[in-house]
Amino acid sequence: MNVNKVVYWVSTVLMCLLFCFSAGMYFTKYEMVSGFFQQLGFPTWLVYPLAVAKVLGVIAVLSRVSRFLKEWAYAGFFYDAVLAFWAHYMIQDGGHMTAAVVIVLVIVSRFFEGRAFE
Repeated sequence: MNVNKVVYWVSTVLMCLLFCFSAGMYFTKYEMVSGFFQQLGFPTWLVYPLAVAKVLGVIAVLSRVSRFLKEWAYAGFFYDAVLAFWAHYMIQDGGHMTAAVVIVLVIVSRFFEGRAFE
C-alpha cells in the first residue's frame, strides 16, 4: 500500500467533506449563514456564489479531469480557508480552529496529490 496515496485520499476526502458540508449549509440555511456573514463583515450576496464555487471546486479536485481547474480549486479552497480563519479569529467566535484544520487539509492534499500519482 502506498502511504502517499493513503495520506492524499484521507486528506482530500476530509477536505471535500468539509467544503460540501459548508456549501450545504449555505444552500439550506441561508438566513443563518447570511447572519454569520454579516457578523463577520462580509456581504451576504456572496453566500450562494461561494456555495456554488465550493461544490465546483470539490468536483474539480475529485474528478482530476483538468489540472488547470484542479489547481484553481486548490487555490480557491486555500484562500477561502485563510480568509475564514482571519475573519473568525478577529471576532473571536472560535470558528478559526476549524478553518485552521481546513488550511492544513488543503495543504496536505495538494502536497501529496503530486506524490500519490507519480
